[in-house]
Amino acid sequence: MFKKYLFFPFIYCVLCFSCKEVQKEKVSSEKEVGVDNFIDEQLEHAERQLTLLYTEAKTEKRIPRTVTNGKIHWTNPTFDWTEGFFPGTCWYLYEHSKDLKWKKAAETMQAQFEMHKYKTDNHDLGFIFNCSYGNGYRLTEDEYFKQVLIDAGNSLITRFNPTVGCIQSWEVTTGWQAERGWKYPVIIDNMMNLELLFELSEITGDPKYKEVAIAHADTTLKNHFRQDGSSYHVVDYDPETGEVRKKETAQGYDHESAWARGQAWGLYGYTLCFRYTKDERYLKKAEDIANYILEHKGVPKDGVPYWDYNASNIPNETRDVSAAAITVSALIELDRYSSENYASSIDKLMKSIAGPIYTAKLGQNHNFLLKHCVGSIPHGHEIDVPLVYADYYYVEALLRLRAAEGER
Repeated sequence: MFKKYLFFPFIYCVLCFSCKEVQKEKVSSEKEVGVDNFIDEQLEHAERQLTLLYTEAKTEKRIPRTVTNGKIHWTNPTFDWTEGFFPGTCWYLYEHSKDLKWKKAAETMQAQFEMHKYKTDNHDLGFIFNCSYGNGYRLTEDEYFKQVLIDAGNSLITRFNPTVGCIQSWEVTTGWQAERGWKYPVIIDNMMNLELLFELSEITGDPKYKEVAIAHADTTLKNHFRQDGSSYHVVDYDPETGEVRKKETAQGYDHESAWARGQAWGLYGYTLCFRYTKDERYLKKAEDIANYILEHKGVPKDGVPYWDYNASNIPNETRDVSAAAITVSALIELDRYSSENYASSIDKLMKSIAGPIYTAKLGQNHNFLLKHCVGSIPHGHEIDVPLVYADYYYVEALLRLRAAEGER
């Protein structure tokens, strides 16, 4: 029995029992149309808005990331963990519209960073290549795209240390990471890179990718989470012994706080792990994280969280709609697997994000789709701005919602 999403209220007729039954059928039909209309309207707006953004990107021959000092900030051409999201969004819009302009846009954008598939000094290859080339391969079965994914996956698994049981996230010899005293940092965000590995074992038949993904998920399950379901951002390991050295944060309020986007990464990550393995431990962890997110006392009424669930100046803290977009996309998938019913939470979040507070009007917001996102407040970086990955996960959520409606 499929769960129902509650976008439009029922209207009851009180004339007679038979009339009630007819009215129920009519309202059910109207409600389904209403949900479809909501999704269509949001996707149509996304297409129109992101067409404007792509027009600029095509002229600049760059990939959009955010807005800085009133101007579009493009991804760093040498490497940028967000570079896969805009071509990924283009693939989603192609999937929705079948308009070849989006296919061409995705191919043009992702070709700019293809050679990054050989980088072995960064864990974000899963984010980058699964969102872009991965969606492209899913929709086209292009063998060239498949090989790019294999190359990226082979680079990613070089960062796996079997003694630790995890893929190393950041390098610790340069930049601000070198100042933290870490030896082998693993961040909760890294759960998102596992989808590429699971998918590679599916499409190649080689279990080595899935084995690394499961080991990483299991080690993270053991060490990253608190009893209340929230997660630490960073767990630092001893690469020689595998022992935990520190549990800290880099982008959250403090070491014991719950950074909002980090909770969303964990929810999404363990939901996808269950998709590929059917391991009930992963489902239970996803449900625990969802419970923390949805039941936390400090969450605003519209469901869009502050940048950290434990930030000191709530309710006068910055919201992070990117965390909300990732969360609702994950919840739509989790709702398919779980005995829990997340329909009302999904409904609330989707309507909140789609409203005028968070969704930009056509031609505004430098042509990004969503407003009020946060990159890293501790670093003073990307605060209350649009972010390309918020748009990606929101469009994904719209497509997932449509698929869920089609199943029931």
